[in-house]
Amino acid sequence: MGKINWTRVLVGGLLAGLILNVLGFAAWAAFLGRAWRAALETLGHPIHESAGFIVLSIVLYFVLGILAVWLYAAIRPRYGSGPKTAVLAGFGLWLLSGLLPTISWGSLRLFSARLLTIDVLTYLVILIVATLLGAWLYKEQAS
Repeated sequence: MGKINWTRVLVGGLLAGLILNVLGFAAWAAFLGRAWRAALETLGHPIHESAGFIVLSIVLYFVLGILAVWLYAAIRPRYGSGPKTAVLAGFGLWLLSGLLPTISWGSLRLFSARLLTIDVLTYLVILIVATLLGAWLYKEQAS
């Protein structure tokens, strides 16, 4: 079993982060942004898409991409290399960073179940696609 190739984790993670940013912002522009703006305005808290908000979102997506490829590299010895393992890594990360927080937000009953469902399922698809592409670049170091 080889050691984790941190250079490849970083390179694959940056690719995954790029994909997360492109697809995430596309989904936001196409349908999520409009729905979230309306939901927050209804609560009397309009969203402020400042430069700081956008920069933070971009950085967090890159960090998430690196985490996705790191998780792929970490589970690869047990599950083998390839797309199935990348999907499992993306799904696992989605459970922790998507589904569980969404369930928590849903329990507050501030937002409709429809909005939260669309948001979390969109995030699942985007995260799995990004993890697949980032993992595609990953190769282990020889022992």
